[in-house]
Amino acid sequence: MLLEGLHIPLTTPFHPDGRLNLPKLAANVVRYSKSAAAGLLVLGPSGEPALLTDDETRDVLRAAAQAAAPEKLLFAGISRDSVRTALSLADLTAELLYDAVLIGVPSILATGSPDAAAACRRELLLYFQTIADQSPLPIVLFSSRDRRIPIDALVDLAAHPRILGLLDDVALPAGIQSILHRIASIKREVTVTPVFAAVTARMKAAATHASASFVSADSLFASPSTTAVANAQPTPPLRTRTKSVGFQVLAGNTHSILEALRGGAVGAAPAFAAAAPQACYEVLAAWKDDDQPLAEEKQTRLVEAARLAEASPGNLKFACDLNGYFGGLPRLPQLPPTGEQRAAIEQIMKPIRN
Repeated sequence: MLLEGLHIPLTTPFHPDGRLNLPKLAANVVRYSKSAAAGLLVLGPSGEPALLTDDETRDVLRAAAQAAAPEKLLFAGISRDSVRTALSLADLTAELLYDAVLIGVPSILATGSPDAAAACRRELLLYFQTIADQSPLPIVLFSSRDRRIPIDALVDLAAHPRILGLLDDVALPAGIQSILHRIASIKREVTVTPVFAAVTARMKAAATHASASFVSADSLFASPSTTAVANAQPTPPLRTRTKSVGFQVLAGNTHSILEALRGGAVGAAPAFAAAAPQACYEVLAAWKDDDQPLAEEKQTRLVEAARLAEASPGNLKFACDLNGYFGGLPRLPQLPPTGEQRAAIEQIMKPIRN
């Protein structure tokens, strides 16, 4: 599966009393589906996944999948301490036609420092490899600032055929280059469209359904008693080609999107994209066009706004509200921004519209 481009990490909307607001989630997904983003990340780190019950998690995954446009890749954040629970959620996401699952370091193995994490290497490898072996969907690893996956472990995991890539919340160029240099020999063939965009599970399902529902003219007149019914011409078959890719890295840090791309990342999934998908996409677009001055200008424009908006889930949701996406309130014990913080976010977001 091709991971290139911008992927938007969704926030999770709630009613004022703390209940899930699934209609608002669906409305956000419909609007994000009209953006230039390549994919949507459901229940990623900025989606407050740890504050949801298992039933709520399933409801969010269903609502997002039902509302998303078929050409958008869908990633499901299903990190759990229990391998069994993570695999149960992976089975559900496969039924909902997600494209991949995002898995991070479980809290029981989180150590807070790279040196201590290296001591847990055996347990980390067993955790990720067991899920990758049994999951019906491919895996994208998630390495956060507080729960880092050691580089040595990443190199071993990259060789697994079901592990596609890495979403790195720090995404420093030197780290990306070090990883990619050590796994340069890993190459895989992925299915893409004629214009080299990703082919999603829902695109394949739609093409299969259209092919299966087509009735030929000859079969209509096989019997004299058959009544012919004129139907619309079926959807043309899905045309695809293949592309060779290596282990794919996505930048998860808004402040270093451009640096990560220069270091070898193929795309980005910054939290700030939930509030400003177009502004984030423009960094990737300028870089892809090799307009480095414009890419740097676009990146600089994001930094201060992202610093304020990403300071807390409440701040990010308020920034979403300012750009017409439903953010609403975070779930307790998270708090909304103060009046002073709201004023600062409003000021910094004025030139960043979508």
